[in-house]
Parts: sequence; C-alpha cells; structure tokens
Amino acid sequence: MSAEAVLQAFKARGWMLATAESCTGGLIAGAITDIAGSSAVLDRGFVTYTNRAKIEMLGVRPGTLDRFGAVSEQVAAEMATGALARSSADVAISVTGIAGPGGSDHKPEGRVCFGLATSTSVTTEQVDFGALGRAEVRAASVTHALALVLEAATRDHSAP
Repeated sequence: MSAEAVLQAFKARGWMLATAESCTGGLIAGAITDIAGSSAVLDRGFVTYTNRAKIEMLGVRPGTLDRFGAVSEQVAAEMATGALARSSADVAISVTGIAGPGGSDHKPEGRVCFGLATSTSVTTEQVDFGALGRAEVRAASVTHALALVLEAATRDHSAP
C-alpha cells in the first residue's frame, strides 16, 4: 500500500488526514510527507508515545488506559477520536502497539491496534504481526495503517 495512493485518493475527495501515532513515532505522517503535495491532504500528526501524551494531546481517558492498557483497541479508538476532534481532518488514523523487543503473555511483541475515526464512525482493529523485529513491525504497521486509510477513502463516495 503506498502513501502515493492515499494522497491521490484524499486529493480526489478533498479530504484531510490526521495521524495519532505511538509505536510508529510519526512514520505514517512521514510516509505521506515523503510525497510532494502532501500538504493538500495531511492536516497534522500527533506523536503520543507516553500515556501522558495520549491523555494531554488526544484526550485519551486515564480510566481507559488503566483498564485496557495503552496497547488496546479501546485506546486506539480514543486516540483516533481525539486526533479527529483536535484537527481539521476528515479522517484520523491511530496506531498503538508493541514493536518490540519484548511483550507479555497477554500482549505479545508485534501486537498493534489501529483506530480509524471519521465524522460518522470509529472502527478499530488489532493485528498480531508477530515478533518480526522492531523495524519490521513498525514498517508493517505503517503499511497497514495506509491500507485502512485508503480503504476509507475509496469505499464509497459519501462524506467521511
């Protein structure tokens, strides 16, 4: 999945994108800004690596972090919703995961949760990429996030 395809799809719809990234540390926004003309579709990106940053910058509720942990679909949903509310974007994508090394019995290395928020819906997804290595998990997360965003931009022609 290419950032170029996302850029073209968002341009065609006149949409803007916001990102809320934890384990990818800005790589999704970086992939989009690698392409000339990306300012037409990327409103802003939030890099929220700590729980505190997720709370302060995106409005993630401390109770959600306490109950489900930072790597959860619930937190991914609140990250995406917070990014959408704190931007001029039509779509917000969030990523929170365990790039490794490490993990736990309950949350293994390579587990990444994604959130996608629009004005009408919030969807989440959990993907276990496996213990591929830190760089590979982060790269796979960027590719998956771009695919989710592209799907949102191409699935129908109504407003986001």
